[in-house]
Amino acid sequence: MSIKDWFEDRRSKAATIAHQTIGDDDLSKLWSKCFNCNSSIPTKDLEKNLMVCTSCSYHFRINARTRINQFVDDGTFEEMFSNVTSGDPLNFVDTAPYLERQVSAKEKTGLNDAVITGVGNIEGEKTALAVMDFEYMGGSMGSVVGEKITRIIEVALEKKLPVIVITASGGARMQESALSLMQMAKTSCAVSRLNDEKLLYMTILTEPTFGGVTASFGTLGDIIIAEQGARIGFAGRRVIEQTIRQKLPADFQTAEYLMKYGQVDIVSARKDLKSTVGKILKMHKAR
Repeated sequence: MSIKDWFEDRRSKAATIAHQTIGDDDLSKLWSKCFNCNSSIPTKDLEKNLMVCTSCSYHFRINARTRINQFVDDGTFEEMFSNVTSGDPLNFVDTAPYLERQVSAKEKTGLNDAVITGVGNIEGEKTALAVMDFEYMGGSMGSVVGEKITRIIEVALEKKLPVIVITASGGARMQESALSLMQMAKTSCAVSRLNDEKLLYMTILTEPTFGGVTASFGTLGDIIIAEQGARIGFAGRRVIEQTIRQKLPADFQTAEYLMKYGQVDIVSARKDLKSTVGKILKMHKAR
């Protein structure tokens, strides 16, 4: 073998190894693009910054497990009611059967439905929690979401705990029709029982929170906190514009817009959420 052939062979082997080590999929995992400012951010840096853009502070959507890891004291979260699952009461079929959609969502997220419920400590304060996950069928509220939130409120009533619900939802789940809509009344009644017992109920509205969730337990909190930049509303922007035949402000339905008009109590950056909630829990406990 000539020297030239030897070098070409080495280059060929190095290129093969590089291709095997870092393919297109791997490169996409190494870097993330901000939807707001189009900056390319090393994924590791983004994760260290709690999935908030280091350039413009855009808050990326995060799933329920990640939210719990960020929000709850290490090793204190005890999940409850994970075995509650949905059936197909209406035998609903659109472009795909509802049961198939559920299987696909479960495989994608590792969850049985769009909310995780349990009890954990926040800044040392024991709290009942319900954390919604937008990755599971758009965080839609079906009978399981309503049931699990009602059950965790009942646990809080029994143990005299404050309740925090973190929302991320497109609204009621159309595949369960009226059964989904019933969850609005069901969860609202459960929240009313907390009020009767003078137990603290807080909601944290994250990107996005819409529809039946906003119209029920999402905005019934004694204290309503919205994550910075989150979009919150009932109907979508385009539907409203078509209905009223007017152009809406650019910041319409954002957390900051709702704060301006008194619809939420606090707008918080993700890095400050845990400490803010911890202070409120301690103040309420002291009282």
